[in-house]
Amino acid sequence: MRRGESLGIAGVAKVAAFVEKPDVATAARYVADGYLWNSGNFLFGAETLLSELARFEPEMARAVVAAVDEASLDLGFVRLDAEAFAAAPQKSIDYAVMERTDRTAVIEGRFRWSDIGSWDAVFDIAERDAAGNVVSGPAATFETQDCVIHAEDRLTVALGVKDLVIVTTPDAVLVLPRSRAEDVKGAVAALKQQGRGEATAHRLCHRPWGHYDSLDRGERYQVKRIVVSPGAQLSLQRHYHRAEHWVVVRGAAEVTTGDTRRIVHENESIYIPIGTVHRLANPGKIPLELIEVQTGSYLGEDDIVRLEDDYKRTAESTR
Repeated sequence: MRRGESLGIAGVAKVAAFVEKPDVATAARYVADGYLWNSGNFLFGAETLLSELARFEPEMARAVVAAVDEASLDLGFVRLDAEAFAAAPQKSIDYAVMERTDRTAVIEGRFRWSDIGSWDAVFDIAERDAAGNVVSGPAATFETQDCVIHAEDRLTVALGVKDLVIVTTPDAVLVLPRSRAEDVKGAVAALKQQGRGEATAHRLCHRPWGHYDSLDRGERYQVKRIVVSPGAQLSLQRHYHRAEHWVVVRGAAEVTTGDTRRIVHENESIYIPIGTVHRLANPGKIPLELIEVQTGSYLGEDDIVRLEDDYKRTAESTR
């Protein structure tokens, strides 16, 4: 962007011109002429941005307002109305507003900047070992050179390879040449089209009451580790297709089954038959941790009839 007149504060000036993604030759000329590089960090009041959006992109502004007006609360989050949001033209703020508005100022910052938009960008900025590898997490390399290896939960070993990106997480494993790091988004889009849940959701799922981690799954069974925050409780609910076995490994669980309520301590277990109205709560001062084994003909998270819920979630929401 080209700076305009100073606003009387050191390093702060009006924006005389904002150009999004110039070609290489133009960008080089801009740098030589003293233009500033946009880091992508914008600061504005919501009212100001909305008024400028309505001025330049009224259709987008209408979609934004409708998405907020029709929003709902779900899992402790505000969920924008999907249909209204999808009606907004697909255009970035840079093209929609920043290139056209006359209400912008810029603050110059003299520091190294990278969007870190790909694994190859991580390779460019991160510290490397003697063989040129960027390694994080429980990983080991042998005769391996110029690789990015990111391991989150298990030992990841690279042997006799070069110029690769290797990422292992609880959800999936990614291996690709560093030169094709920008192609990951295409692979993710293809996985979404194939209906692979790993492309849209993590194994570890956060909820208003805590979180759960899906440890194992097979035909007619699923194993989860459930952690409930102190003082929190799940909804009062029943399932039509699955029974549940709970083993408490930390803390104390208050379990409601039908008209009965009992405390289940560490190293104790309880069985919830199919169709039983039940609720799990943590009355204690430390997180409640338990292992849940689900068995049944259908184990989807939408097999919940929610009767009462502290978080005002709909019957279709999970847990």
